[in-house]
Amino acid sequence: MNAIFKRISVRTFENRAIEDEKIELLMRAAMASPSAGNQQPWEFYIVTDKDKLMQLSESSPFAGCTEHAPMAIVTCYRKEIRLPEYANIDISACAENILLEAEEVGLGAVWLGIAPIKERMKAVKHILDIPSHLEAFAIIPCGYPAEFREQQDRFEKERIHYVG
Repeated sequence: MNAIFKRISVRTFENRAIEDEKIELLMRAAMASPSAGNQQPWEFYIVTDKDKLMQLSESSPFAGCTEHAPMAIVTCYRKEIRLPEYANIDISACAENILLEAEEVGLGAVWLGIAPIKERMKAVKHILDIPSHLEAFAIIPCGYPAEFREQQDRFEKERIHYVG
């Protein structure tokens, strides 16, 4: 799975729309994620409206790149689930799958955390009119990358501890 070793956080994008087929592949990858008790708490907002992208870019000090992305995926989780304490973990797995699939299909993306900061979560909910039974988790701006660089090698053997 080479996407793991190639994927980088992309914050600058070409001014080019993403094909519906690629968006569906991103969503299929997201929903293939593991989840606690198979609860699958995820829901997604695909945002292409330029005004909404601009508003999302102002929802966090780190979300500025969203303004110039052709699309952003806002990951959300349902509050009324059997194992709510695992929702953030489930949605994190989802976000990682989206990032890996984006690399696989020639797109770039970056994970912008919204949760657990309540004012950011509230701002995103307000911008997208997300219903009360859902919580906003992350913004993932996505598009054709306008920047290219090698992934850093983050492997550190001394962080591995064998038992047994």
